Amino acid sequence: VIVSPLEQFEVVELVGIRLWGLDVSLTNASIMMCVSAGLIVGLSMMVGREGGKLIPGRWQSVMEGVYKMVVGMVYESIGKEGGKYVGYVYTVMVLILVMNVLGLIPYSYTVTSHLVVTLVLAIGVWVGKLVVGIKRHGWRLFGMFIPGGTPFGMVPFFVFVEVIGFVIPMISLAVRLFANMMAGHILLKVLFGFAWSMMMAGGILYVGHYVPLIVLYLLFGLETAVALIQAYVFGLLTCIYIGDMESGGH
Repeated sequence: VIVSPLEQFEVVELVGIRLWGLDVSLTNASIMMCVSAGLIVGLSMMVGREGGKLIPGRWQSVMEGVYKMVVGMVYESIGKEGGKYVGYVYTVMVLILVMNVLGLIPYSYTVTSHLVVTLVLAIGVWVGKLVVGIKRHGWRLFGMFIPGGTPFGMVPFFVFVEVIGFVIPMISLAVRLFANMMAGHILLKVLFGFAWSMMMAGGILYVGHYVPLIVLYLLFGLETAVALIQAYVFGLLTCIYIGDMESGGH
């Protein structure tokens, strides 16, 4: 990947599979998704077996800490009705967190660096938000697209603006996660390639390669923090959007 920083985002077909005319081939992206899901299930089962212990183990403490944080975040953003959304928010947040962190491992694949993946996650949140709004307020929910007192001739314009405003958060939710993960990984690869080129050049440049290498280590720590923060932000915004529907807002 030293030649091209963008090469790391290429979806590579590993096992070609065609079923009823559909391409369901195994790729590096799909395998990392399965690994992420399997890791979450495995940790959950392991924590479940440790649940009866008086002194919680390391992973049990971590999982319980994350769960308590999600519970607090959900109730703070949604209110007393938030209990029924804890499971969904927790699952989405932990899935993104695991995919982000696994993507930091060398020669692995960052699933969340692809817009189509983050967009599917965001669409799930958006559809859920819409369902919650309709269930809570009925079809009166769509009255928010027409502000009170709007002249009849201006109704199409305001409906258009309000619909755009309703959809934009879904797009921004997807782009925020995708852009942060992609940009960070590109920067890491560029710095690594720069340090590698200086090291291969030899001479005085060999000594100078330590500078981008030190910066690389610092940025790796920053990228790790970004991976954690972006999972938290996605979960927090999910709570906020659902809370808006519970209260009848946008």
